[in-house]
Amino acid sequence: MAGGLKEVRERIKSVINTQQITKAMKMVSAAKLRKAQNAIVQVRPYADRLNRMLSNILSNLDGGANTSFGTAREVKNVLVVVITSNRGLCGAFNTNICKETTSLINEKYGKQRRDGNVSMLFIGKKGYDYFRRRLRDVTFITDFIDVYDNPAYENVSRVARARMDEFSTGKYDAVEVVYSRFKNAATVFPTAEQWLPVPKMETPAGVKVAKADYIFEPDQQQLLETLVPSILQLSFHKCVLDTQASEHGSRMTAMDKATENAEELLKALKIHYNKKRQEAITTELGEIVSGAAALEN
Repeated sequence: MAGGLKEVRERIKSVINTQQITKAMKMVSAAKLRKAQNAIVQVRPYADRLNRMLSNILSNLDGGANTSFGTAREVKNVLVVVITSNRGLCGAFNTNICKETTSLINEKYGKQRRDGNVSMLFIGKKGYDYFRRRLRDVTFITDFIDVYDNPAYENVSRVARARMDEFSTGKYDAVEVVYSRFKNAATVFPTAEQWLPVPKMETPAGVKVAKADYIFEPDQQQLLETLVPSILQLSFHKCVLDTQASEHGSRMTAMDKATENAEELLKALKIHYNKKRQEAITTELGEIVSGAAALEN
């Protein structure tokens, strides 16, 4: 019986130590979340508005002005950019992004995958760890995994510019970005977006939409060559910031739940320990009484 009590005591001590770790991780994630949330809240409205403006402009182009980033062509080679975290312990955060990526490839680019024309670029280590064991017919690009640790605009825009150059030269006919869209600490959405070519505004069937008459200064072509790459780089940067905020929110929520589970487990263990201890005391008292009665006889 004493051996059983010792095991329960050791387990209680282990759960207390684990609970202290989860509490500390929750506090660290909460501090990081505030910083990441401020960053995405400031960038997202600006980036979303610029994206709508870009789609609108490309949908209303006329004359000889054009940009390769808005030109759709037959999709033969595809690049899928997967943005995940470098660390785990954040619930199903990374798994959901990977599932969204798998669904995108299988449903939208199944033919290209069968032809061996799908490439995947990873920002963050967890995405690569997931897919390297599951996809044997896809080309992996792992040169930019560490960009996730330092998501400054200069670092992220360098990756975006390289992908834009590859699209312009015809190396890829479509570029998709899969990331996690942040709403709040408890709610994030795995999202797949077509980054290139820039999707044009959708017009409902049977609805006539007046064509916007833009006045370009300087000339239309020069403005497109400057404006479009800048907006695309900002959009790419927003995806990375969204994912970072989602990671910290998911980890904070997961560690909070783990702390609550540890508390419930502690209560159950303490009740079990008290029962075992009471049983041991009762048994010892019974043995003492029996021994005393035997001596009297």
